[in-house]
Amino acid sequence: MTELNEASVRAECRAWLEANWDPNLGLVEWRHKLAESGWGNPHWPSRWYGRDLPVGLVPVVEEEFKRVGAIGVAKAGIRVLAAATILAHGTDMHKEKFLLRIMTGEDTWCQLFSEPGSGSDVAGAVTRAEMKGNQWIINGQKVWTTSAHKAHWGLLLARTDWDKKKHAGLSYFIIDMKQPGVTVQPLRQMNGHASFNQVFLTDATVQPEFLVANVGDGWEVTTTTLMHERRGADALRTWGQQSDRPERAYAEERAEIATTMEPYKWYPQRAGRVDLIVPRAQETGAINDPVVRQEIAKLLTMSKSAEWTARRARTAQEQGRPQGPEGSLGKLASSHIARAAARIHTQLAGANAMLTGEDSPMGGVIAEILVSVPATSIAGGTDEIQRNIISERVLKMPRERTGDSDKPFKDVPRNTVA
Repeated sequence: MTELNEASVRAECRAWLEANWDPNLGLVEWRHKLAESGWGNPHWPSRWYGRDLPVGLVPVVEEEFKRVGAIGVAKAGIRVLAAATILAHGTDMHKEKFLLRIMTGEDTWCQLFSEPGSGSDVAGAVTRAEMKGNQWIINGQKVWTTSAHKAHWGLLLARTDWDKKKHAGLSYFIIDMKQPGVTVQPLRQMNGHASFNQVFLTDATVQPEFLVANVGDGWEVTTTTLMHERRGADALRTWGQQSDRPERAYAEERAEIATTMEPYKWYPQRAGRVDLIVPRAQETGAINDPVVRQEIAKLLTMSKSAEWTARRARTAQEQGRPQGPEGSLGKLASSHIARAAARIHTQLAGANAMLTGEDSPMGGVIAEILVSVPATSIAGGTDEIQRNIISERVLKMPRERTGDSDKPFKDVPRNTVA
């Protein structure tokens, strides 16, 4: 490509798709070809399955894929956070071993951060990582771990030094989730799904080369993961859209959504399903109620504003700019939007909003929205945590004094036994 502009990128991408897209290929085979071409994540470095494209031109590529119905690389789930973290902090070995299989969807990932005694206080982790002989030995418990029961690999935050301050004694690892020392127990949710798990680590092992960054740098790496998680808070709203075409690639994508990605199928519901509001208002006749119309207008305004903030955050992310507060702003906005959407769905459904299962409007979808929305204000950092971040980083207010930042972590009072 001699000149990077919308026309040249569109022409090159279109030509490549016309020459290579074949829906009769197997899904993994197609994604391998796509990853090697660089068009799967064109804003990534060319050395690592990208094309060094400016982020502003990525939508052009997405438009060309949509135009021909081509399937993209795997982008849903914790694997997205794993890729972003590995690109930012991983070694060449990490990138060679993991990035391609993340893109093809062959490996599934989970995030081992939250613990029974430290949910939003991620830095309060007490899971131990001790170097014994030539490997790390891990002991502890994690909780609210999405897809742990399906994951091949986990992003693990563990404490390696109890004599240092809270944030300084942490290290970040990539752990094999299929080893004998890892026990996973599903947690049943009130919406009927079991996406989350508690994970028990008993003398689990991590080889030295699977330490990410240096010993004691765990909080810096974790911050990268969390900021990408918050920036992508709305990324799963429509991830499950699929084609009903019969060709092999489409059929295998449907199977992937129904199995590997099953834990995420309720995520659009927890986001409030803003996309259903106007059709439901028209269907129920509530669109003629001026009060309801006003609430819908406010919701759509908030949703569009949040979309613009998310775009700005993604642009900053892909341009390699320092992590800013946009993720927390977007995450907090998504909570407000989800709750507002749930209220309007209740208005539209009337007394039927109290029904569940097949008797509920839209065959249970509306009921699932109402019981799933509260998760948006908790997952990825509670609303209170996001407000703290915004107050400190945007409004420059004094940092909240917690009394546990100036002493060795071993001397910090805890509500769990380490």
